[in-house]
Amino acid sequence: MNAVTEKKPRLTTSAMIASIAGEGQRVKAAPFGKALSELAGKSSEIVGLTADLAKYTDLHLFAQAFPERYFQMGMAEQLLMAAAGGFAKEGLVPFATTYAAFGTRRAYDFIHQVIAEENLNVKICCALPGLTTGYGPSHVATEDLAMMRGIPGMTVIDPCDALDIEQAVPQIAAFNGPVYMRLLRGNVPLVLDEYDYKFELGKAKVLRGGRDVLIISTGIMTMRALEAAASLQADSVDVSVLHVPTIKPLDEATLLAEGQRTGRLVVVAENHSTVGGLAEAVAGTFLRAGVAPRFRQISLPDKFLDAGALPTLHDRYGISTNAVVASIKEWLA
Repeated sequence: MNAVTEKKPRLTTSAMIASIAGEGQRVKAAPFGKALSELAGKSSEIVGLTADLAKYTDLHLFAQAFPERYFQMGMAEQLLMAAAGGFAKEGLVPFATTYAAFGTRRAYDFIHQVIAEENLNVKICCALPGLTTGYGPSHVATEDLAMMRGIPGMTVIDPCDALDIEQAVPQIAAFNGPVYMRLLRGNVPLVLDEYDYKFELGKAKVLRGGRDVLIISTGIMTMRALEAAASLQADSVDVSVLHVPTIKPLDEATLLAEGQRTGRLVVVAENHSTVGGLAEAVAGTFLRAGVAPRFRQISLPDKFLDAGALPTLHDRYGISTNAVVASIKEWLA
């Protein structure tokens, strides 16, 4: 053996609560916690529950403002969802928060049977959606959209940024029925205010037009799509971005109107497994309507993902801005 061992660079994993914002990017702190607290000041029916994760879902701001309406359920996600259903039966509007991996995988049957089957007015808001933590399969929720889409009557939302979250909170509170919303917490990027955007429950919005490529995106991938579109513009590739914050019910009218425009490559981009998310929902919508554009998908693979630093993982699994640009250039070649 060689007596001199070369030192390899140490791979640092991202913090569980690390922001997904890029260096120098505009952010807003705790948009969910602030929006919910503001709304609760106007509506005494709102209560907040969590499974030992108030600080890491920004619900601690609500707890400080309304301690009598805040309920800490401990590390018991099934109890969290059952209690939320009970509050809803009493006419309250419960917001239940935890991590997406725990809220969906550990509590699925309780959401399905206690909340959704009775169409109870529970708002489930789950942090660390998709690949937004580097902690590996125990915390990475790559299948949450597929699971929640499969529940009858469940509304499913994947916001892009702080503005999306701020505007979604009062709308899902006013909506009568169960809602699952992916949650970005901490210092959340602010992107959509530059596009004269307003969140509307159930509506998709064209953020920019383009003749060569249509990116249909949701969640943080809309941010990546806008960055990729700006980069591709320098190479004379004209990219349109259609943001789909509501995964279920889909805005099929807008999707079909944009998808059937001839001559464009259609790319669906999502921070979710290739199985059961937005891309398959869009493809099904196109197929049923007889719309058949050139279709590609940017998503996470159907596998258990590695642990590591988020920028490294986003490059590895194809959802970084550079990876999106590279994929589109390859498909257009």
